[in-house]
Amino acid sequence: MAKVIAEKAVEASSPKSVEIKHTKVMQNASGNNVTVVDWTEVKSVDLAIEEAEAQLVTAEAKVTELKADIEEYKKIKG
Repeated sequence: MAKVIAEKAVEASSPKSVEIKHTKVMQNASGNNVTVVDWTEVKSVDLAIEEAEAQLVTAEAKVTELKADIEEYKKIKG
């Protein structure tokens, strides 16, 4: 699922926000691929950064785990 991220206009006194449009690709009646907005969310830019950093830590841990699994599989394969 892709995302379109843009700054969200807010009052000058408010903290900056981002608008995140979560998109997906579907086929129209003619069979052509089209990108449509699945859902949209607005959050503070600080929260968005915090969440993305947490997701990155989780993804990096998963990559490390998968690399270890691959090494074990290769040992078994010989």
